[in-house]
Amino acid sequence: MNATGHLLPTMSKDEATALILTSKKYFKLSWEEIGEKIGMSPVWTHSACFGMNSMPREKAEALVKALDLPDSCIDALEEKPTKVWAQAVPTDPAIYRLYEIVGVYGPTIKDLVQEKFGDGIMSAIDFEMYIDKVEDPKGDRVKVTMSGKFLGYKNW
Repeated sequence: MNATGHLLPTMSKDEATALILTSKKYFKLSWEEIGEKIGMSPVWTHSACFGMNSMPREKAEALVKALDLPDSCIDALEEKPTKVWAQAVPTDPAIYRLYEIVGVYGPTIKDLVQEKFGDGIMSAIDFEMYIDKVEDPKGDRVKVTMSGKFLGYKNW
């Protein structure tokens, strides 16, 4: 509310994302560069900018300053996300391949994790991911490293 008690218009996460992408393109910045400006990894920064994570206020303020965004983006970036996917299987080839990897190797990953740690899962909350380029004479390779805390299932 403003000083007269009237509600101020709010910005949605989607509207904030659109402004972020416009500013990113205008300033010709990579996600790596944006992450550096706010002191976060490019993976987390991208995910938060796309509304899949909430930003702590100081990170939202730093992003708004770095990308010359309106202050109204801060509240949208801080807002806790509701994670919804628009379709069951994506059609973008890069994203589809990740679904394919999980479809083919998901049961293997699950069994190997449980053999090593016990009955449980890898956290997607206490989680880190890195994307690296590995040069190879037969063609450059994509290296995805995921690290999440093991969460054992509780028995009661």
